[in-house]
Amino acid sequence: MVSLNNYVKKRNGVPLGHPKSLGNMFKRSLGANSFDLFWVHWNPIWNYYLNKYIYKPLKRVCHSYVALVLTFGFSGFVHDLAGLLIYTELSFLFTIWFIIMGVLAAVFKRNKIYYKTQKKEVNYGFNVILIVSSFLLAKCILNGIYFFNT
Repeated sequence: MVSLNNYVKKRNGVPLGHPKSLGNMFKRSLGANSFDLFWVHWNPIWNYYLNKYIYKPLKRVCHSYVALVLTFGFSGFVHDLAGLLIYTELSFLFTIWFIIMGVLAAVFKRNKIYYKTQKKEVNYGFNVILIVSSFLLAKCILNGIYFFNT
């Protein structure tokens, strides 16, 4: 298994703790020419541990695309638990949102969908639109769940 330091350097182009690390992460992730590739560069430290302890073990027992979606769901749930500490209420917004993004990432990866542009700024727009759209869909789903439970 590759070390965390090497993993971060591969994803960000600079070593762990380097002053340009955060900027490189944003540029590489937002500038990625596919939604699944966005996640290759986003938050490499968190990505390293999710890959090592969640995705790879899941991949041994289910299809890699299912493992990918479940890993996104796990990450969302951890984010929801952090929200629980702040808001003292578990909403599952992040879990739903991350599952939607996981499905999108799996679809992009499975079908080898790439943006047909060479301009990173256009890729920024595509990736942000997918993230915001999936968030809005998650909010609609959550509102629908709350609506039907009242």
